[in-house]
Amino acid sequence: MINHLVLAGTITRSKRFESPSGIPHKVITLEHKTQRYEDQMLRNVYCLIQVILSGQRFNSVTEELKAGVQVQVEGFISMQQGRNGQNKLVMHAENVELKT
Repeated sequence: MINHLVLAGTITRSKRFESPSGIPHKVITLEHKTQRYEDQMLRNVYCLIQVILSGQRFNSVTEELKAGVQVQVEGFISMQQGRNGQNKLVMHAENVELKT
């Protein structure tokens, strides 16, 4: 089974925290806006997705990941249960590139 997503967009929010076991995490909200052709018709495409960057490998870019910065993220998607009990789709980053 394949679960691989590459998405580019603009960071609208970011927060940093450490898990109880000491693993650093950065959570960004990525806004993606494009136009794509579907069945020969131009369509506006928009999505907002939470991206989780876990571990020390992202330490070199963590400080630069703030609102307004354009990035391209590569990773996989998963369901995550929020504090309110609702499930939401999130992306777990395996690679991130600054695009500004």
